[in-house]
Amino acid sequence: MDRRKFIRGVATGAAGFGAASSLAAPALAQANPKLQWRCVSSFPNSLPALYGAATYIADYVKEMTDGAFQIQTFAAGEIVPGGQVLDAVQNGTVEMGHTASYYYVGKDPAFAFGTTVPFMLNARQQNAWFDQGGGNELLDTFFEKQGIFARPAGNTGAQMGGWYRKEINSVDDMKGLKMRIAGLAGQVMAKLGVVPQQIPAGDIYAALEKGTLDAVEFVGPYDDEKLGFVKVAPYYYYPAWWEGGAATHAVITLDKWNELPKPYQAIVKAACEAANGHMLATYDWENPKAIKRLVGAGAQLRPFTQEIMQASFKASQEVMQDIAANNATFKTLYDSQTAFRAESYLWEQLAEYNFDTFMMIQQRSGAL
Repeated sequence: MDRRKFIRGVATGAAGFGAASSLAAPALAQANPKLQWRCVSSFPNSLPALYGAATYIADYVKEMTDGAFQIQTFAAGEIVPGGQVLDAVQNGTVEMGHTASYYYVGKDPAFAFGTTVPFMLNARQQNAWFDQGGGNELLDTFFEKQGIFARPAGNTGAQMGGWYRKEINSVDDMKGLKMRIAGLAGQVMAKLGVVPQQIPAGDIYAALEKGTLDAVEFVGPYDDEKLGFVKVAPYYYYPAWWEGGAATHAVITLDKWNELPKPYQAIVKAACEAANGHMLATYDWENPKAIKRLVGAGAQLRPFTQEIMQASFKASQEVMQDIAANNATFKTLYDSQTAFRAESYLWEQLAEYNFDTFMMIQQRSGAL
């Protein structure tokens, strides 16, 4: 369907109804005002999947409103640093932002559930919890207290475990490791002896090259290739147990959201949902090609050992339970996700797991 023709058809129908019912023309104009917003991203424009979600939303909204509602997008650092997007939206510096909410766990650990929690949900499960499991509604209650409205607007899928300057074969090898890592995973890594650091995307390479960092996790092959990590840290580990399905959100100043006409609110929600699917499809399409190029450039793929995975899982459980014991909002969100996780993996080990496993065996045998 041509979205412009659709929206024009709606407008024409509304105008015809207005004439029949003596609805004044200014009222129609008032219901669909001309608006210009600014949206700041936590990501540089050199990362088209992440930064591109903001422009995707802006283009969608512009087209669906026939240019009446326009959103100008800004990359990280153009108005505010990437790590201050939420602050800029909360204080009204801009109307809108696109970010990963777990960047702000320092404000409240409950922000993690807008993105991802260690050893929790994959991308499909995350979307199911948001949309069907009450996740959006639970987060609405939390976000409203933070002065924002937010909706999922992108998911990376399961991420890689990061780039390391040396091999990591045991938990002991992780002790003292200076690692760029975001969200609650930093607290889990700290229990294993890692020194977690949160550094914006644009500064990571230099820190890794200089040795200020020993390791870095970011997203996966498509983004990591663009950031050049393979040149200075050849060991590429998997999986990122802390990011089984990392979601990004569009965040909007609550007052601005409440002022939007209902049709505009519906369009913004639809735009976010479209961006959510578009980002995941982009990564699913680009990562297979990027991982081949990275291996060709010298990346050495390594799985985390079962010792490391099990120790990380245990540490993660301890961190989550400690936070839940002292934060009622976190506990509500955590209980909701863990209940769904148990049900979901009971199902996923049947059809999808066995289908995927069979097809992967065919791929490895050269049949595909």
